[in-house]
Amino acid sequence: MEKLYSKKLAKQNAASPTQQYLDVAEVKEDAIVLKNGSLRAVLEVSAINFDLKATEEQEAIISQYQNFLNSVDFPLQILISSRKLNINTYLDFLTDKEKQQKTELMRLQISEYKNFISQLVSLSDIMDKSFYLIVPFSPIENQEKTFFSNISSLINPQKNILEKRENFETCKSQLYQRIDHIIAGLSGIGVKIIPLKTPELIELLFNSYNPTVFNTAGYIDTEKIELK
Repeated sequence: MEKLYSKKLAKQNAASPTQQYLDVAEVKEDAIVLKNGSLRAVLEVSAINFDLKATEEQEAIISQYQNFLNSVDFPLQILISSRKLNINTYLDFLTDKEKQQKTELMRLQISEYKNFISQLVSLSDIMDKSFYLIVPFSPIENQEKTFFSNISSLINPQKNILEKRENFETCKSQLYQRIDHIIAGLSGIGVKIIPLKTPELIELLFNSYNPTVFNTAGYIDTEKIELK
């Protein structure tokens, strides 16, 4: 009996969708919505070569960064994504160019260049690093609903939907105020900050939870993904 129960439980776990183990509920209007109702925005931040800066510039960057940290009154998460460089798209581009050449010499040169790039990346294990800032916002709500409020939600579901929509818009507005504060605070350092849109957030989540299939997955056709 114990073996039958364990096999049945293992079968149920295998059939369970992976999404139930994730904290992400959906990606909506350029924001990640967690299951607890809080929002997350992701900002892609460019890198600067600090060592190549002059001493005065380095001191100015450090001072500006200190001022930024002192002005932030909400939590921030820094994410560094390090992945093996994927050049499959570039190699396919070179293959098409090789076929378009009219002379054998040009085809040979492109072929040798393509082999050189492919071997260089595979042997050197070149990594592609991306830097992100994750900005959170958690709505302060009373999670304990009364009996009458639950009855009201059942009687008038449209009102409940409108309230959820208004709460989302309010939280999103507060989240974007934090984003504007971050962009204004880091603009003096010289880095570029780009908020990720919905397709980019989906691709980032997909690559984060599927690291082994990153090199073979390619690009995600976001037009075929249904968002709530």
